[in-house]
Amino acid sequence: MKFLYKLFLLFPFIFLLSIKFVLADNSSIDLNAGQEIFSQNCSACHSGGMNVLVSERTLEKAILEKFSMYDVQAIITQVTNGKNSMPAFGERLSEEEIQNVANYVLDQSASGW
Repeated sequence: MKFLYKLFLLFPFIFLLSIKFVLADNSSIDLNAGQEIFSQNCSACHSGGMNVLVSERTLEKAILEKFSMYDVQAIITQVTNGKNSMPAFGERLSEEEIQNVANYVLDQSASGW
């Protein structure tokens, strides 16, 4: 019973720390930097949200949702590690740059490119 009581008391503290971490993480997002990174590294294949290599795998919201990619972490993982014909950018771009470009892709996808 004491364990449950301690756990109950710790839950709000852990919850508040989690919120602070998430909010701090989102405050560092720079969509303008993401646009610049996208233009320099991604637009050769994905200009306007298209995909020149696999035409049915565009960056449009419905397509990203269909393939479980309408999520910043999923995009970060693919940009970092690459997949199939998409090269990995994990050694070329910093974590912050990858986070910015992933958020830029989601932002553009939501607004229809």
